[in-house]
Amino acid sequence: MMLTPFTASGQVDFAALDRLVDWYIDAGSTGLFAVCQSSEMFEMDHEERAEVARRVVDHTAGRVPVVASGTFGDDPGGWASGVRDMYATGVDAVVCLTGVLARKDEVDAIWQRRAARLVDDTADIPLGIYECPRPYHRLLAPETLAWAASTGRFHFLKETSGRPEVVRAKLDAAAGTGMRVFNAAAATAQENLIDGAAGFSGISANFIPELWVWLCANWAKEPELADELQAFLREAEHTVVRGYPATAKHFLVMSGFDMTTACRVCTDELEPGVTEALADMRAGAEAWRQRLGLAG
Repeated sequence: MMLTPFTASGQVDFAALDRLVDWYIDAGSTGLFAVCQSSEMFEMDHEERAEVARRVVDHTAGRVPVVASGTFGDDPGGWASGVRDMYATGVDAVVCLTGVLARKDEVDAIWQRRAARLVDDTADIPLGIYECPRPYHRLLAPETLAWAASTGRFHFLKETSGRPEVVRAKLDAAAGTGMRVFNAAAATAQENLIDGAAGFSGISANFIPELWVWLCANWAKEPELADELQAFLREAEHTVVRGYPATAKHFLVMSGFDMTTACRVCTDELEPGVTEALADMRAGAEAWRQRLGLAG
C-alpha cells in the first residue's frame, strides 16, 4: 500500500517516489502495491496512474514484485483496456477493485459475470483483487472468491473485512488454488497469519514497515514477543487513521524522510493532538526497533 509523494504545488514528486521505493524495500517489504487507495489513486488521472506505476517498476528494478490497480470508471468496456494499459507499465499483476465491477445494489452473480468477461478480455495478464473502500466497500462472498480463485487468473486478494471469521472463510475458499490472501486489518493481523494469511497489506505499513515485516516473519517462532508487538501495532492504529494519509506523510517527515506532507485526497493539516500522538508512536516504534535488533 504505497503512498504517493506530491510537491508543494500538487504534482507527483518522482524523486521522492524513488526514495520511498528504496525505503520500503530496505525495511524488508516483499512486494509493493502502487496505485492503491493510499496512493490517492482516485485523485489521479489515467496517465498519472500509469506514470506512477511505471516509475515504481523501473526504480524497483526487479527487487520485489510490483502490482497496481487498473479498473476505473463506470464503463465495463473500458476495464479491459485499463488492465492492459496498466500491465504495459511492467507491473507483475493488475489489481481489480471490487467496488468498480458492480454497483452497491448489484448481487455477486453480476460481479462474477463482469469479472469473467474481464478475464476473457485480458488474455493471460495476472490479476489480483482488492476490496477497496472506494467507490464503496464491497466484500466478496467466499463462494465468489472460490470462483475467482478457480479461474487461475486471480493470484491474490487484499482482504479488508477486519473480521477473522470472514478471513478464515476466504482462506478456506482459496485453499489449494494458488490464490494468496493478504489481510489489511492491523488489529487482527497476527490471528490472520496464524490462520494462513500470506501477509499484511495495511496502511500502517506506510509508517513502520519493518515492524510488520518482523511480525510476518516471526509470529510462529517467537509467539509471546509477537503477541506484545501485535498489541503495540493494534494500539498504534488509532493514531494512524486520524487523517490518513496525511498522518503517514507527517510521520515520515518527522522521521527525517525527504518529502512534503502534501495530499490530494485531504488537507495535510492535522487535528489537534495528532502531532503529539505521532511523536509518541514514533518513540514506541523506535523502542521496538531496539528491542528487535532492527535499529541502525
